[in-house]
Amino acid sequence: MPATLPAPKPLDLLVVAPHPDDAEIGAAGALLLAKARGQTTGVIELTSGEPTPHGSLAIRARETAAATDILQLDWRGNLDLPNRSLEHTLEARRMLAGVFRQLRPRLILAPYWEDAHPDHLAAISLVEAARFWSKLSRSDISGQPYHPPRILHYFSIHLRIHPQPAFVLDISQQLPQKMAAIACYESQFITGRNPTPPTILDDIRDRARYWGWSIGRHYGEPYASREPIGLSDLNVF
Repeated sequence: MPATLPAPKPLDLLVVAPHPDDAEIGAAGALLLAKARGQTTGVIELTSGEPTPHGSLAIRARETAAATDILQLDWRGNLDLPNRSLEHTLEARRMLAGVFRQLRPRLILAPYWEDAHPDHLAAISLVEAARFWSKLSRSDISGQPYHPPRILHYFSIHLRIHPQPAFVLDISQQLPQKMAAIACYESQFITGRNPTPPTILDDIRDRARYWGWSIGRHYGEPYASREPIGLSDLNVF
């Protein structure tokens, strides 16, 4: 598994992304906010994201490195599974479970479970199964058993749907850096695109503005959860 940064142990926050740029679109605000609070953060991509019309492996690697610098990640890696043909195989599950054991994340952020992109659907199935396998005590998975305690789901969705989030994170302070990280992927969002507004980057910013409006803040990032979220008091409101 190629990795661009050495792995700390454990990570406070790990984003699982089907392709480079999904973490930036759906969860850059959370990553930046965690770093601002002194937490350790990382991203594991499942595929290279290539081929694409204006990209290449070398271009995407440069773009990913630039975005990584902006996000100040402690770790970033890629399983190098097949783009456009991502499948939830037993071997892929074993590989991702090994990453969970290596990094021991306190919180995993994974794609939302409803989408048009087959890679995204395969990714969420893979994440949930690898989380379960990661805790198995009698297996050939590398590392010591570990069960990540929580998965939340970010929105990087290709369907024109409006899911109800479990909560919306205030990323008003992080929005400029989030947009800068996304803009690093010029081959995906700028090259060959119609520059007339609204651009793809405009759309992403406008969605963040909508979610911010929904909680009475400037910008927001929505998250869903299949499991209940517990609170110790009501001071968060």
